[in-house]
Amino acid sequence: MTAGTVECPERPAHRDPNVLRWLGAYTASMIGDSVYFMALAWAAARTGSASGTGLVLAAGSIPRALLMLGGGVLADRLGPRRVVIGSDAARAVLVLGLAAVLVLTAPTVGVLVAVALLFGAVDALFLPAVGALPPRISGPGQLARIQGLRALAARGSSIIGAPLGGVAVATGGPALAFAAAGVLFALSLPLLLRLRIRPLPEPAGTSTETSGEAPAPEKNPNAWHDLVDGLRYIRRHPLLGPLMLVIALSELGFVGPLNLGLILLSEQRGWGAAGMGWIVAGFAAGAAGSALVLAVRGRVPRAGTVMCLMALVGATGIAALAQVPSVALAAAIAAFVGLTAGLAGALCGALVQTAADPAYLGRVTSVSTFFTYAIAPLSYPVTGAAVALWGTGPVFAVSAAVCAAGGVMGLAVTTLRRAELPR
Repeated sequence: MTAGTVECPERPAHRDPNVLRWLGAYTASMIGDSVYFMALAWAAARTGSASGTGLVLAAGSIPRALLMLGGGVLADRLGPRRVVIGSDAARAVLVLGLAAVLVLTAPTVGVLVAVALLFGAVDALFLPAVGALPPRISGPGQLARIQGLRALAARGSSIIGAPLGGVAVATGGPALAFAAAGVLFALSLPLLLRLRIRPLPEPAGTSTETSGEAPAPEKNPNAWHDLVDGLRYIRRHPLLGPLMLVIALSELGFVGPLNLGLILLSEQRGWGAAGMGWIVAGFAAGAAGSALVLAVRGRVPRAGTVMCLMALVGATGIAALAQVPSVALAAAIAAFVGLTAGLAGALCGALVQTAADPAYLGRVTSVSTFFTYAIAPLSYPVTGAAVALWGTGPVFAVSAAVCAAGGVMGLAVTTLRRAELPR
């Protein structure tokens, strides 16, 4: 056993101090993210340029998309804990530095774009690494519960972070909000430094059928070979390959209508921002409910089948959203979509982490995260143009069909349909 690692008996994740330290660090980082984006939006708006504001808000997505897969390689080479600690430290320094600059001078588009680009680059390293950490801090039987706890933390962070950022901006301007975000990133560091990292076992798989017969990973001379090797591993894996296709279809069909599509739908129906707020709240409540169920229950039998069925059933809710006549009914349907999509997403994450060979976990996580944070947002301009041409009803129906295709494809793949989480 190497220094800094420990072999510990498996215990329920919600009672494990090691998991709770990781959860606290993750929550602090996520709240810091919400405060940072609130501060960035307001600082960009105060430059007085609408086009400049759009450029600032879009800038971070470019390095995030370009470097995401490289972040997975780095997590596998250096270990996810080191990468997460370095990422949060870098974000703290970057955002606190910007706060200091804004105390002395007014924000400019150039400075804000530079910060957004740097922040996006660090995010591309942070996201795969933080997703690869759970198997290193608890046993395989707790991964579904950890996914539930993580989803709860993400929902809670959004609820806390946006108002906190708004209060900070109202009280002390963007400088105070950036300072608050930097402090939150810094608060995660002591918790991360105290994490006990356990040696990874051989890949638990999800059954003898889904673990795959992957050869031992080769020692590659450079990062590019590592990346190619990781992509080849996913393509050949009997479970991970189909899982990535399900993730891609689900995200492409889900992100457009549930983000941009809801705004356009609320405008067309005259529901306004308040109506959209109730719909988003309904979705968040449903997603939080699914996360709570998984966090308490810890394991769902026939996880592969349940995941695919939830994606398939949730797609009907997406199609129905564009047909309902009232905000109340739309919020209820959004809660149903949040419940089903949240459960499907958490089970998918747990299956990815239990099926992947430990040596490839960072790269596997980076690919699944890439679809969520880099590819899926490309549906925004397509969704907007399609709504302008055909209206919300047909667009939501097509989006639902794309999501449903992911569920149907998953059910058609035997290894995925029969996948089980460890007991």
